[in-house]
Amino acid sequence: MNHNTPLSPRPLRHLSRTQRRVLTTAQLRAHGVTAADTNERCRPGGPWQQILPGVFLLHPGPPTSEERLHAVLLFAGRTPAQSPAPGIPVQPGAEEPHAPRPYTDALITGLAALTLHGFTSAPPLTSLDKIDVLVPRLRRLRSHGCAHIVRTPSLPAPAYLTGLPVAPVPRALADAVAELSDAGAVRRLLTEAVRAGHCEPPAVVRELTQARLLSRPHVVDAVDSLLAEGRAIAEDRLYRMVREYGLPDPVWNVDLRLPGGPHLGGLDAYWPEQAVAVELDTRAPRPGDRQDDALWSEYARKREHLERLGITVVHITPRKLREAREQQATVVRTALMAANDRDPAAYVVVLPR
Repeated sequence: MNHNTPLSPRPLRHLSRTQRRVLTTAQLRAHGVTAADTNERCRPGGPWQQILPGVFLLHPGPPTSEERLHAVLLFAGRTPAQSPAPGIPVQPGAEEPHAPRPYTDALITGLAALTLHGFTSAPPLTSLDKIDVLVPRLRRLRSHGCAHIVRTPSLPAPAYLTGLPVAPVPRALADAVAELSDAGAVRRLLTEAVRAGHCEPPAVVRELTQARLLSRPHVVDAVDSLLAEGRAIAEDRLYRMVREYGLPDPVWNVDLRLPGGPHLGGLDAYWPEQAVAVELDTRAPRPGDRQDDALWSEYARKREHLERLGITVVHITPRKLREAREQQATVVRTALMAANDRDPAAYVVVLPR
């Protein structure tokens, strides 16, 4: 025996019992399985089958949804030849935080990723003919079989779900929407993203803008619904913050005016005795959007004007209300307590909005 003599395929039988049964040509070679042996086993009626170029299923019959996901990642990603299997725990549903992650340069995205993220409005994996996989733009790959290649200038940081590298929700949404013409399906996905707390509207709009999807009327309509949903959820969180952390009741959704003077702008919450205001920033900025720049300038001008009149403005984003509500309640409480140390604010007229 010399260094070129293949190893015994005995370890491969061990793999078939205890680990994933989806392997690449390089992984099979590392276990002593020659190309000729692989071809022999993949003949019609044989015990194996080729599911994608260079990726083999070590059993007959259709692959499971999980095996298809692994196969797509093995096909599209760069996997070290020495890795015996995709580094996923043996027991279904179990997860090893320190398990090796050999997949590189590939992420599950689109509808499959949304299903893995737990979207109820995304179809089950078994119903997907294609699985979107995100790869760097310069990779020389073409879509094949169940693997649909999606290119990007740079890969986002993955989330690991059931051990698989998955695109974050905003990016997965954009890739899913790019393939959908059903306005209802697009609206349901975007609404669930916000309602279920997967992400905030600005992150979704940013990805849709970068993907140049806002030229499609049904996507624009869905984004309008998304922004309205995001606004309603942010307002509800603000109400709960006031109740849960024992803040004094403000007047809600009001307009301020100077007596006999100009309109000062709308506010989400206002404490007249302390002259403290809360304003929710629910804008969804779009890169290079002049309208958004103008809206931000209007926010800034309004805040400066109110503060010149002695009114403290607390600016809160929906994300802060979701992730750091107690901290935001502390900021508001501090502003209310500091009111006695400030000069009295100018008299303003408070009107319902």
